[in-house]
Amino acid sequence: MKRFAALALTCALAAPVYAQTVATVNGKAISQKDMDQFVALLVEQGAKDSPELREQVKQEMVNRMAVVQAAEKAGLDKKADVQQEIELARQGILVRALMADYLKKNPVSDADLTKEYNTIKGMEEGKQEYKVRHILVKDEQAAKDLLAQIKSKKVNFADAAKKNSIDTGSGQQGGDLGWAPSSTYVPEFAQAVEKLKKGELAAAPVQSQFGWHIIQVDDARPVTFPALNDVKPQLEEMLRQRKLAEYQQKILKDANIK
Repeated sequence: MKRFAALALTCALAAPVYAQTVATVNGKAISQKDMDQFVALLVEQGAKDSPELREQVKQEMVNRMAVVQAAEKAGLDKKADVQQEIELARQGILVRALMADYLKKNPVSDADLTKEYNTIKGMEEGKQEYKVRHILVKDEQAAKDLLAQIKSKKVNFADAAKKNSIDTGSGQQGGDLGWAPSSTYVPEFAQAVEKLKKGELAAAPVQSQFGWHIIQVDDARPVTFPALNDVKPQLEEMLRQRKLAEYQQKILKDANIK
């Protein structure tokens, strides 16, 4: 009777240990804890925890362990190039972990976002955006001849753009580039646009790295700055990247590099 009692006690104590093992591969255990951590990582990346996901994770862990064991049995883990790859992967994981830990401890605050938003908004105040058309051709004389035809009304701008512009994207839209601030364009183009009034055609073709442009400003208006809530995700990501860049610079500055 005492032997049965002792056996029952042994089984009771061992049950939790066995319960923590979800599978074994060639005698090596995959623990419940390891699987839970794998699942948690996937959930952080957007997956939904479910019995189906856990079964997929279990199978993936079994497959990986079997293949890794085969690689180790073949001695591949001892090869110099493989060891170098493993070390580089380890370094990459540690770098990502350090950056994530830093952002967790130093998050972008609402005050940071508001300050950055107001700074950028202040820089845009008073600026104009323009509704521009252009025709792009390779040759200066061809640009001059085409401009003369548009000015004399022998051909209208939209038709000339569709027929002659090597910028086929805007050309098919009659040369229309839509609304944009002048800073969107290359400097030569931007300077020409800023000098033109609403409805005005540039007096001469403008050369850029792309060729010769015939430019017309259809309309102009003050830049409309988006509300903070509309750009908050982009601002937050920009500030996170800035924080990380500054943190990395500090690490390098403090390091003893010879």
